[in-house]
This record gives sequence, C-alpha cells and structure tokens, in this order.
Amino acid sequence: MYTNPQIMAWMYDEYANINRKEEFGVITGKPLEVWGSEGRGDSTAMGGMFVMREAAKKLGIDLKKAKIAVQGFGNAGMYAYTLSKKLFGANVVAISDSKGATYNPDGLDLAKLQKAKDETGSVMNYEGGTKMTNEQLLESDVDILIPSAIENQIRADNADRIKAKLVLELANGPVTPEADQIMHEKGALDMPDFLVNSGGVIGSYFEWVQNIGGYYWSADDVYSKLDKIITKSFVDTMYTKKEYESKGVKISPRTAAYIIAVDRVAKAMKARGWY
Repeated sequence: MYTNPQIMAWMYDEYANINRKEEFGVITGKPLEVWGSEGRGDSTAMGGMFVMREAAKKLGIDLKKAKIAVQGFGNAGMYAYTLSKKLFGANVVAISDSKGATYNPDGLDLAKLQKAKDETGSVMNYEGGTKMTNEQLLESDVDILIPSAIENQIRADNADRIKAKLVLELANGPVTPEADQIMHEKGALDMPDFLVNSGGVIGSYFEWVQNIGGYYWSADDVYSKLDKIITKSFVDTMYTKKEYESKGVKISPRTAAYIIAVDRVAKAMKARGWY
C-alpha cells in the first residue's frame, strides 16, 4: 500500500546496488523505463472488470444500463470508474473517498471529480452532486457496488441494507464473512476479493515472466492473457457453486473459490508425498 511505480523503481535500484547485479524480476510494479510491464498499472481494476462482465451475464444485468457505485477514489477506484465507462458504457452514479461521497443519478464526470478533489480535498464536493457518507454510498440503490477502499466496510450490521445485486470486492477484505453469508442468503452475488482483485498479482506475475524471459508484451497482450485467467477462475468458481447446490448444499462464491483453492493445494501435497 501507498506505493507507486517511482517507489518501486527506488526499491529495485537499492536492491541492485546492494547485490551488485541486475535482477529485474525481483520487484514488480516498476515504471516502463525500469523494465516494468505495459498494463500493470490498471491490471487490478481490469481483472475486476472481467469478473464484472461475466457476473453481469450470469445475473442478466445490462452493463450499458446498469447503475454503479464505487467506494474509493484511489488507484483501484479511479480505474474501476474509468474502465466501467470505457469498456461497457456503464453509468457510475456514486463515488467516494475517505471524507465522503457524491451521488448523481445521471452519472459523474471524471474531470469534475478530480477538480473537486484537488480544490476542496474531497469528491464529496462534486459540483452537481448530492453529498453522501460512505455508509450511504454502500447502501445506495444501484445494480453494482464496487468496494475499492479499505477492509470491513460491509459487515453483519449493514449487510441486509445493501441493495446492489452484484458486489465486486476490489479492495482487500471489504466484506466480512458474516456479511458475505447474509448477502448470499438474500440473493445478492458477492464476488470475493481474492478473485476480483487478483488481476494485480497476475499482472505482477506477467511482469516477472517478461523480466526473466526477456520478453516485451503489449498492453493488449497483457489484457488478453489476464482475461483468459480471470474468466476461467470465474467459470470454475461458479461451476463449483452450482455443483454443490445440485447436491442440496448452498454455498457462496467465496466458499466455492476456497474449495477450489484447498483442493488444489491438497492434490499438490499428495502428489509430493506430503501426507
């Protein structure tokens, strides 16, 4: 947290100076000028967009007509806003930062959001918007909610007031296990953080592969590879969920994803004789 490509470049430079050798892959998230990767900067949000696309299909949500609320105006939240509009023509009607939120049913303009942030210190002062608290944003009447800020935002005490049909956990741990269960029981689809925001670590993996192999992939190459991995993970998760439900066991996408992960580790341990 609280790093950027420049800081990652400094970290890499310090490592190289201490060890007296160039090993480009030891640090990821580097600038392009220091052997970084195209597409790494927005890979977290881009992966989330691929999950949103597939989940929307599953729920029958038309993304061009969908109303979206984004909690957070940092790296992940900013990209979630821009990519939702760019890729799908979606209407982002609410967005927040740590001080508060703004809402406009007709949608929000990025330049005006940035102006409000720069001049007043918060997007809540967006011209033409209605001021809201972060709690009100989470509970707003939207189709899709994207928590992109900090952990424990949707809890047992407010989960039953979440109106969104689809929740995309772009932040780390924004939904508690108790809240996940409550939303699952009421019929909302909550896609877990370790699937939704995995585009970031996958993007770092791609950067590492390019560094050690001497490759250079275009942004389109990176996005295409990311799309395949993320989409397969989504399909596997929903297939596992459906498989258990066919046996009379209702589970959430989070539980389904955990089942897949634990099963893979168990099989690897058994193959290596660790039993």
